[in-house]
Amino acid sequence: MSLFGALFTSVSGMDAQSVGLGSIADNISNSSTIGYKRSTADFETLMRSQTNTQYAGGGVISSVHYTATEQGTIESTSNTTDLAVQGNGFFVVSNKEGANFMTRAGEFVPDSSGNLVNTAGFYLMGQNIQSTGASASVPGVAALQKVNINQTALTAVASTTATFSANLPSTATVVAAANLPSTNSASAQYTASNSLVAYDDLGNPVTLDLYFAKTADNTWEATVYNRADASASGSFPYANPALATETLNFDPTTGATTGATPLSVAIPNGQTLSLNLGASTQLASQFSVQATAIDGHAPSSVDHIEIDKTGLLSAVYQSGEKVDLYRIPLATVVSPDRLNSMDGNVYGTNSESGDMRIGAAQSSGFGTVMSSSLEQSTVDLGAELTNMIATQRAYTANTKVFQAAADLLDVINNFKV
Repeated sequence: MSLFGALFTSVSGMDAQSVGLGSIADNISNSSTIGYKRSTADFETLMRSQTNTQYAGGGVISSVHYTATEQGTIESTSNTTDLAVQGNGFFVVSNKEGANFMTRAGEFVPDSSGNLVNTAGFYLMGQNIQSTGASASVPGVAALQKVNINQTALTAVASTTATFSANLPSTATVVAAANLPSTNSASAQYTASNSLVAYDDLGNPVTLDLYFAKTADNTWEATVYNRADASASGSFPYANPALATETLNFDPTTGATTGATPLSVAIPNGQTLSLNLGASTQLASQFSVQATAIDGHAPSSVDHIEIDKTGLLSAVYQSGEKVDLYRIPLATVVSPDRLNSMDGNVYGTNSESGDMRIGAAQSSGFGTVMSSSLEQSTVDLGAELTNMIATQRAYTANTKVFQAAADLLDVINNFKV
């Protein structure tokens, strides 16, 4: 190796170690950055042409890559929109210009418009379920929208389905046909009654009076009236006919209903309610209600936001009604560690990383979305400080080589014949 070769080699060593020191400095400065992935400096020998009899030193070159697939520690927070990925995948975010990127930095909060944005100013992107439907498949990146949780409007949901099950006493007395509740006469008789509260299109409560009357052995009549039509006494006769009437037949051996079909109840100013009485029984016991359920609710505002492990974001109203708003997808590429690391702790794709592919969390090899959680930096300060000392010594050693070669060149330059 010539003296000039020694100079070149030592300079390449100093340059490579300076790149390594820069990587260490980045890691240490971002040790508290949410979702940050530590960088590493990789070294590669640089060889010159040489023969078996003559050695020609080359040196070293370095390059930096980010360990984007390394899992950081996940810590819990009190903010529902703080998100982390457990496993494979990145969140899809966009900048103000609409360009899409990938990130693991999930410290999202709503801005003044309700859009979820992280500390670097990138908007969280998701599938708007209300406009595209709750399909299990996730559309392409171009179809994603900014996730907005500004749900301030009151929402009312009309009732459309209900279930009511009760035990009707098998020992009850048969009611004469002329006195059945369906006749709506002042002398109407019944074996048992109860009520349900449904909601019309505007969220107004509509109380439904249910009457049960035994018409024959193992046969009953179920009748539904609108309580608003009741007489001054609160019962028969009603101002309007029954909303629905149905015959219930029971198996004499088991007491279970046979061939029961739901009642179609036309709710005034509302929807047609499908009232299922099929779980009712006829046993030798007194009348008792076993279970009731009905959908719909009065006007209600959003109480809080929920995000499940599949990335499904839902608004929970004060009434308890849950409405799915967005599906937050995850993204990946063929070679995540080849992604371009960019300002704001985001990654961009390139020819070496491959194109972005998105899908639903917990499917197709994607990880899990963790709400009220943040992924911490993967930097180990102790290891970085150790690497810094080793890098400093290597850099110093390269300067010693350079100084020795320079001193020898001075000797040659000052040599007199």
